[in-house]
Amino acid sequence: MDLAALKETASAMVAGHKGILAIDESHGTCGRRFEALGVECNEQTRQDYRGLLVSAPGIEAAVAGYILFDETLRQSDMEGNSFVSILQGKGIIPGIKVDKGAKDLALHEGEKVTEGLDGLRDRLKEYYEIGARFAKWRSVITIGEGMPSRACVMGNAHGLARYAALCQEAGLVPMVEPEIIMDGSHSIERCYEVTADVLQTLFAQLKEQGVAMEGTILKVSMVLSGKEHAEQADVQKVAEMTVKCLTENVPHDLAGVVFLSGGQSPEKATAHLNAMNQMGDLPWPLSFSYGRAIQGPTLKMWAAGEDRSAAQKMLVHRAAMNAAAAAGTYSEDMEQAA
Repeated sequence: MDLAALKETASAMVAGHKGILAIDESHGTCGRRFEALGVECNEQTRQDYRGLLVSAPGIEAAVAGYILFDETLRQSDMEGNSFVSILQGKGIIPGIKVDKGAKDLALHEGEKVTEGLDGLRDRLKEYYEIGARFAKWRSVITIGEGMPSRACVMGNAHGLARYAALCQEAGLVPMVEPEIIMDGSHSIERCYEVTADVLQTLFAQLKEQGVAMEGTILKVSMVLSGKEHAEQADVQKVAEMTVKCLTENVPHDLAGVVFLSGGQSPEKATAHLNAMNQMGDLPWPLSFSYGRAIQGPTLKMWAAGEDRSAAQKMLVHRAAMNAAAAAGTYSEDMEQAA
């Protein structure tokens, strides 16, 4: 393990208030989003859309890395330029989703465990040779009656830790993503309890596997009220409870923390991040790794056949709003001015 190289990459992923753009949707997820907008999902349409995202002029001012899907990592534009080389030419770090998805957890109805460890060492070696320098593995934690179980929390934490160790062995920065699903009627206090437990368990497992914190990025959900809960916490409360949960349960030598949007509206995800960064000094950079909250408006424009340049400008705008939020300088006036 080349710790110096891992630290350099991890630091670059969150430097200068930049964040990570997630365009790593599986074929199934991509298909559902395309079809909802009347677009057939096939290799050609995925290449066309993701090529638009990769080549957006000026995106590098706000985005330090892209999380790609296996297919996208291997694709090129119409002129034969690989997406990896296009990103590298912008100074953007290519990353790769490596898990095989969340599957039903045996003997625990309603809960999931992420698979994909078999053959991962060889896949990581190939991804590094293609040009990836970080990877992502997502686990799914559901809050409900009797959930999450200890088996679910432990199983997913162990999988994340083994994946992270393999990544660092292969020279890739591991992005560990324990997502607490927003769906449910739970309170924000209950979300805080679950998030704290999940983070404590995850970092204990990472330590046992020998994973270096300085070469690791945490991608995490915010502490939020469940979607069906009668009382939805306001922006300030979400920010305060999320920062408290992180500072008390995440090692302070971690390279950085980035958030997933988890179904929040683009503007709300940005406002939450901004409020957190306005709270003062934090142990690590606190930034974004959004998918839908950045590319959602652009996807609708592309699907509607609107001008590609305009769609790319929308992508850059949403990324810029989140970079401002990572600096704590975002305001709603910036949306109106744009």
